[in-house]
Parts: sequence; C-alpha cells; structure tokens
Amino acid sequence: MKMPPALIACGYRYFAPLRLRLLTFTHHRLLPPSLAAPSAAALSPCGLSSLLFCVCLQRFWTGSGINRNKGMVENLQRYGVISSKKVAEVMETIDRALFVPAGTPAYEDSPMQIGYNATISAPHMHAACLQLLEENLQPGMHVLDVGSGTGYLTACFAIMVGPEGRAVGVEHIPELVTGAIKNIEKSAAAPLLKDGSLSLHVGDGRLGWPEFAPYDAIHVGAAASEIPQPLIDQLKPGGRMVIPVGNIFQDLKVVEKKLDGSLSVRSETSVRYVPLTSKDAQLRGY
Repeated sequence: MKMPPALIACGYRYFAPLRLRLLTFTHHRLLPPSLAAPSAAALSPCGLSSLLFCVCLQRFWTGSGINRNKGMVENLQRYGVISSKKVAEVMETIDRALFVPAGTPAYEDSPMQIGYNATISAPHMHAACLQLLEENLQPGMHVLDVGSGTGYLTACFAIMVGPEGRAVGVEHIPELVTGAIKNIEKSAAAPLLKDGSLSLHVGDGRLGWPEFAPYDAIHVGAAASEIPQPLIDQLKPGGRMVIPVGNIFQDLKVVEKKLDGSLSVRSETSVRYVPLTSKDAQLRGY
C-alpha cells in the first residue's frame, strides 16, 4: 500500500507536534481534499529550490467530540486514512482507551506521553502501519513489534494473525512491559496473551527476538540510523518490515525481503521519531 503523498506522519516515540513548524520538521497529516497541500510554487516564492517555509497543520480532530473507539475509527475512514475493512475491524476490536494514561482523551488524533520519555502514536499512524503490513499479518503468520510501549499495536497485530499465529512485542523499559501486559489483559486480545500466541518481552529491540523468528512482518517504533542487521536476518523471505530510518531527517522505510533473500527498500513518507536507542540513553533523554 502506498500512502498518499500528503501523509507525513508522527510515530510511536516522538516529540509532540507544534501547530506551526518548518516543513522539514512538521508532522504532516493526511488532509481532506479541501485542505490538500497546494503546489510547491504556491507555497514558496522560491519554488522547489526552497523548503524553508512554514505550514500550519491541524489535527484531524480533537478528543472533545469523540468518546467512542468506533467513532475514532469512523473518523479515520472519513479522512481516508483507513481504506481496509480488516484494519477498521481490528482497530474497532482493540479499544485505544485501554492503552492510554487515565484521564487523557483516548480518541484524539494525537500521540500521548506514556512516561519514560516514550509516547503512544496518534491513531492515524497506527492505522497507516497496520495497512502497510496487512498482507503480512494474515492468520498463522509471525509478527514482531519493536518498541511495543503500551501494547496497543502489538494487540492489534495479534488479532490479525490470530491464535494460530504469533505476535511478539519487545520493549526495553520493564515498567512499560508490565503495564502493557495489564492493558492487554483488559482488551479483546486477552485470550491470545493467555494462550501464548501473543507475548511481550523486555529486551533491546535492535536485536529483535530470535526465539520466534523468522517473522512475516516487523514493525519498528523508533528511528534507526540504519536498519539493524539482526532485524533483517529475522525477516522471513517474502516478509515486510516497516521502520523509520534517519537522524534529523527521517523516512518511513518499507523493507521487502525477496524469496532469494535480497532486499528491496523504499521510502514511504517522511516522519519524525525519537531514536531507536538503549534504555539508559532513552531515560536520560537521548
């Protein structure tokens, strides 16, 4: 799935967006047709030669008008972020309110701080990643979620691959893993956690989780300076990985491992994530 060019998204571990930023540091959203981006020439008197212009971007919606998980999913469909019936069903099944801090607007299209210098992604980013990986999240397949955080996306993955599959979350903050398990136990994915087809582990996600490799799908929720070799090694031939890559300037990369083991890598969209790093570096604030 190729995301529309207007979608430049914010990721799982990233800094909260500003309403007004330079283009190269703005968390872009998929805009409705009435707000679609004008031509580069219209935006800048220097045309394509200059990227240093400001754009003002709003969230798709705020939490004030949406108090149901189904309403959040309907909004994502309305704005064209979700086009897959399966992804819509899964996001309706896993209630986001169970995975965000108490008292926060669970269905707002915004990332939220979850402690330990980490955040949970905005709903539109979760939807985008689920759609990019959908073909590799069929029943019986194996999926690895690096930087599993509160467990939301890992739970969605588990629902998609089902009890005959295997969904594995890896997170290097032990307290987040403990919290994620509690969150999932309250969700529709609880039976999968109980039967062992869904599991969460404390570990360095840069090393993957070899025990259940190879994986048909790998999702990485923080930006790597380069794609970690252990994750490439653990990706199954025919599998797909979605990973943000870069330092100041980052792209969401879609990595396909062909049946002969060779790789195809494309840039899906520009993003802004915090680094894929060690636990100590993250707790120090990178």
